[in-house]
Amino acid sequence: MNFLRRRLSDSSFVANLPNGYMMDLQRPDSSTSSPVSPATERKHLQPPQPSHSSSTGSSIFSSISSAMKQTTQAAAGLMDHSAGPAPPVAQKPKVLLVIDDAHTDWAKYFQGKKVNGEFDIRVEQAEFSELNLAAYVVGGCMVDMQVMRNGTKVVRSFKPDFVLIRQHAYSMALGEDFRSLIIGLQYGGIHTVNSLYSIYNFCSKPWVFSQLIKIFNSLGPEKFPLVEQTFFPSHKQMLTTPNFPVVVKLGHAHAGMGKVKVENQHDFRDMASIVAMAKTYATTEPFIDSKYDIRIQKIGSNYKAYMRTSISGNWKANTGSAMLEQIAMTERYRLWADACSEMFGGLDICAVKAVHSKDGKDYIIEVMDSSMPLIGEHIEEDRQLIADLVVSKMTQLVITAGSTPSPLRPWPPQVQPVSMKSQTGPPLGQLSQPRPPPQGGPRQPQGSQPPRTNAPPQQRLSPQGQQPQSPQSTSPQQQRSPGSPQQVRSATGSSPVQASKTGAFPPQQPRPPAQGRAPSQPSPTEMSKQQTTPHPHLNKSQSLTNSFSISESSQRGNATEDEAKAETIRNLRKSFASLFSD
Repeated sequence: MNFLRRRLSDSSFVANLPNGYMMDLQRPDSSTSSPVSPATERKHLQPPQPSHSSSTGSSIFSSISSAMKQTTQAAAGLMDHSAGPAPPVAQKPKVLLVIDDAHTDWAKYFQGKKVNGEFDIRVEQAEFSELNLAAYVVGGCMVDMQVMRNGTKVVRSFKPDFVLIRQHAYSMALGEDFRSLIIGLQYGGIHTVNSLYSIYNFCSKPWVFSQLIKIFNSLGPEKFPLVEQTFFPSHKQMLTTPNFPVVVKLGHAHAGMGKVKVENQHDFRDMASIVAMAKTYATTEPFIDSKYDIRIQKIGSNYKAYMRTSISGNWKANTGSAMLEQIAMTERYRLWADACSEMFGGLDICAVKAVHSKDGKDYIIEVMDSSMPLIGEHIEEDRQLIADLVVSKMTQLVITAGSTPSPLRPWPPQVQPVSMKSQTGPPLGQLSQPRPPPQGGPRQPQGSQPPRTNAPPQQRLSPQGQQPQSPQSTSPQQQRSPGSPQQVRSATGSSPVQASKTGAFPPQQPRPPAQGRAPSQPSPTEMSKQQTTPHPHLNKSQSLTNSFSISESSQRGNATEDEAKAETIRNLRKSFASLFSD
């Protein structure tokens, strides 16, 4: 320590010491501190080393920065990868149910075809007798199919997207009634060719013939020659017919079944007994000595006409041997097909059958739907036309389903009839933000303006607390002309009509408060001025005109309230009159 004191006396040594160390040596308590060796003092003179915490923090920052760089590089690589073309997603195929017999393999006619160019078509084929289904409100329609394929029973369950019906849903001759399946498909919202509505209507031939009668009445016998047919609901009405021979048709049957030629009255009575046993309806039509039958078919926009001549000599051209040939499609035949294709909301596939008599006249006898048999040398072409028609219909459904309608927009606010009558609260459905007064028009009293908030407008009381004022108390004249003179509510809360009853003048437009002053309730003096001083732009005629524009319901009020308002006005007038007289 003595050595250190001697060294302090040396000016050169003191000059070389740091300032901080010299200050520590000059402290008052330095003399009382414990002796320290020179080695210890030299340790204090060394520069401070970086602490472990600082090194740890720098390493953490470096690791975070490196991680951020790696994340940025990975994101850039991901963006570069996503910018490339995405792999195509396999679309779920559309399921097409074809109701037809096993003699026609409809799968090959839909092979390679796509719905809207992106959906494959999976064909499921079965007959009506091999199907069962369950339909739901939300889930659509689930079809169960049990089919024999090469001696093996195949059971499947699926939800069809489209159905092609090529079989009769109802036949009394074969005892087959599958109308319940038609109802189930309609219940499940399944689209078909033809429509389910038309197929269900085609389950009764007299019902279809009634549509032909409508076309006959519309076009006339020259353009649409319809055979004269008579309908009998039961055998009880089948007493006699004016002319013989006639053809009697029992119930609903196809392919020439249930048709009998009757030559005389005795045979007709016998036929009536057969109808009684069948417990069904019957129709009769005059027998036409035909030269050949005519069939005009329409598949989409494709037309074909055929002529069929019996070789076996049977009066039924579709029974026994017959010669079939295709004939030219005339405008007359096209008119028949087009007229019949419009029944029951439209038929995509239909055929008109007619008889050409030996005297050269034509008679339309029947129309068929999508279950019509295909004939002639162009059966393969007709099947391909049907397949193309089905794909076109399925594509329309996909496009319609893809173009979803825009979300429902809220209805515009309805213009409510304006009423200046005070209400106890805002009516239901009219809660809206208060509108600012029109530019150039009078303002409402400052004391009755609600604060501008996002909350629904609160009920506002008049200066004397009578009843709340509706925020939508704006007359139609104010909405038509914003700058025109307007009626405002007086300080007592009475309407102009009520004020006129009590003898008060039209109310005066209130003045806005001075800038920087808070809006306050008007004083009695101001109230008297508002009552006694008329508006400079209003006269008595304008006041009455505006009063008459108020609806009748707004003029009704509580008797006690009117009396109280009138009494208040009279008292104020007396008090102010006495003041002014002084």
